[in-house]
Amino acid sequence: MDAIRISKVLNVLCSRSGKSSLGTLHLTAHHLIFSYQDGGEEEMWVPYPLINLVTRLPQTLSGQCPITFRCRTFETFSLSFEKDTEAGDVFDSVKELTVATSVSQLYAFFYVPNPPLTATGGWTLYSPREEFGRMGVGTRSKAWRFTDINKDYAFSPTYPSRLVVPTRISDATLQYAVKYRSKGRIPALTYLHWSNYGSITRSSQPMVGLTNARSIQDEKLVEAIFLSHTAPDSRATSGPVFGATTTNLIVDARPTTNAMANTAKGAGTENMDHYKDCRKAYLGIDHIHAMRESLGRVVEALRESEALAASVAGDIPGTTAVTLPVDRQALRRSGWLRHLVGILEGSVVIVRNVHINSSHVLIHCSDGWDRTSQLSAVAQLCLDPYYRTVRGFQVLVEKDWLSFGHKFLDRCGHLSSEKFFLSPAEGAGAGGGAEAAQAFLASVQNRFASNHHIKETSPVFHQFLEVVRNIQRQFPERFEFDERFLRDLHYHLYSCQFGSFLFNTERERRAGEPSAYERTTSVWDYLNSAPRAEGYLNPSYKPELDDPDSRAPKADQGVLMPNPKDMRFWHELYGRGDEEMNGRFVAAPLPGPEVVAPIDNAEDDPAIMRPVTPTSHPATPPVVSPPPSAVPSASNSIFDLSTPARTASPLSASPSERLPSPRPPPSPSRARQPAAGRPADLFGASGGGMKSVWGKLSSGAGAAFSVVQDAYGGVAKDLRGLSIGGAGDASDGRGGELRGKDELSGWGGEPEEARSSAFAAGTVSANPWASVKQPAESSTSLFADNPWNTT
Repeated sequence: MDAIRISKVLNVLCSRSGKSSLGTLHLTAHHLIFSYQDGGEEEMWVPYPLINLVTRLPQTLSGQCPITFRCRTFETFSLSFEKDTEAGDVFDSVKELTVATSVSQLYAFFYVPNPPLTATGGWTLYSPREEFGRMGVGTRSKAWRFTDINKDYAFSPTYPSRLVVPTRISDATLQYAVKYRSKGRIPALTYLHWSNYGSITRSSQPMVGLTNARSIQDEKLVEAIFLSHTAPDSRATSGPVFGATTTNLIVDARPTTNAMANTAKGAGTENMDHYKDCRKAYLGIDHIHAMRESLGRVVEALRESEALAASVAGDIPGTTAVTLPVDRQALRRSGWLRHLVGILEGSVVIVRNVHINSSHVLIHCSDGWDRTSQLSAVAQLCLDPYYRTVRGFQVLVEKDWLSFGHKFLDRCGHLSSEKFFLSPAEGAGAGGGAEAAQAFLASVQNRFASNHHIKETSPVFHQFLEVVRNIQRQFPERFEFDERFLRDLHYHLYSCQFGSFLFNTERERRAGEPSAYERTTSVWDYLNSAPRAEGYLNPSYKPELDDPDSRAPKADQGVLMPNPKDMRFWHELYGRGDEEMNGRFVAAPLPGPEVVAPIDNAEDDPAIMRPVTPTSHPATPPVVSPPPSAVPSASNSIFDLSTPARTASPLSASPSERLPSPRPPPSPSRARQPAAGRPADLFGASGGGMKSVWGKLSSGAGAAFSVVQDAYGGVAKDLRGLSIGGAGDASDGRGGELRGKDELSGWGGEPEEARSSAFAAGTVSANPWASVKQPAESSTSLFADNPWNTT
């Protein structure tokens, strides 16, 4: 190929994982291959799409010309060349081979398995009729039907060709309803619960706009979804109907402010005055740009640790660097775990509403292919034991990610960009000012090249895999596959060796003659082939625990309720140790994500803009809690990610040693001295001794505490008005919307009398800002009870 300027380089120094070794570098059409000189290690094969950042560094004092490579699998290695021309040729060759202009140039279209794979049928692994038939569509329930309205992808280009919609809604109604949803992604069924006919449907945001536009057809479609329990031709057994209650949820995965901003763009969120028998809740999950920046901060923390370790050891062949710990404070500031907690917390809300409340959930974010896929897939993984098997998990990925149109090509950045290749500007030090100016202009143009493509990248599917790994760690006996299965799936997400994750939609995979189904290999054929498939099986797997008919004391009918507080970094994926990245786990309550209470009508919906009426009464100042990073107490964080003190061992400091020492009590010598000529009656009634000093201090503290208590009482009164499960709901039938994370107590549904008795009994601290930890049994999940319980 013309792109390969040099195919083989001898005597190259490779520094990887703190160890430096000599070897030979080979550049092929699709791989960078490094073979070690001593032959003691296996060759290192790096597919070009796996390369995330390449930096060509200036010549070192020893005459070496290094190039640093950072991969999407969080590995970093550097290659040092003896000649600058060799380094330049390798840099330019890798750049030409990595920055592809078309998907057809990627390795998947040239990969031929040798020997042939033992498993076949990966492209036909998921059949909509077979999978939804397994759920009961057309057999257990006649309330749903298949439609071929999108068979040619003209109805919705990003949706699958076969959809499942309510039986009561005709295709003619869908033709009108599609205009009201962004990208034509109407509410469609993705999961029907195996026990109670509860459903999970997904869509995109409605096109409300500033004019508060509405669609009767869309409202009827959502109403039919929430009434699917009562379909006249349903085969459900006669008895009490558990669906179509006020626990039906429209889950908006976005923060409230993002929904309001989209309203100004012509989109927005549902006006709850027009959607009956349901409520709406915001989950506050950030957009793709925040996720990309958060992971970037995690990678930066890992890179700084590796760079420091390399500087300590030096690039000497055969030497091994000292393993230095990662800055856990930097990991904490990245906010990565907070994003994962928000995804799992929202998924638990969906699981409880479907399984416990026997109701329906409609999920959407902006376009319905990022956060919607995360919430839908994680919730189904917890609800259905089938999706925790190897085949079931593959079907889940095919259905909720590939078929429903997650933008893998854009989010993974398979075509890369020249911005990820950094080198010193040529001609900057010689040749006059004209050459230097030209080189500077070229570097500026490279910085802005393909900028839009880079902004579309985001680790959305990576987040899903990391959440699944955390659930797998909490329930090690409930998954048929192990951690390495997920890690290899993450690797091939970016390797571009298979055609499964190369396109944005199902339509793009089937387009062309021949299509990607015929020209590429499915990743499932590779993972399911022997002997690889046997290595992915979990030896601790116990399928009998998922028996829905089991009546054991701890039987859960196969439905998992993971703990969002127990969220940790997937340290195996990052190539680090558990304690190195996560520290010592502290089982302390964590402030939940921005999950707001369900809303009944437009007056309670902050995402619908309305005129503001001035009031003559001053607003009660809100109680603002300090951010977690500003609180020094270890009881306010789920992990101890702070940097330990510099001791003999950086990880040996106990949590008690990192806490600030208590302030000494005031010295008694500072007390006021008695007046001259008067006996020193320290505890007398004269008021001039010790008693008067402590009396004034006590009275001042009491007055200050009274003011704080009054302010807190006003805020608590406002929160009681916004609560869902309180007595106020029974009077007016309206739910409230909680505006922030500190108002999540509204989900509790605990009666006011119970809270008052607990306060009087001393089980609840009187000080709302007390730093004393609550007993372990009181730190339950925020969504442990029915949020709309009226008992």
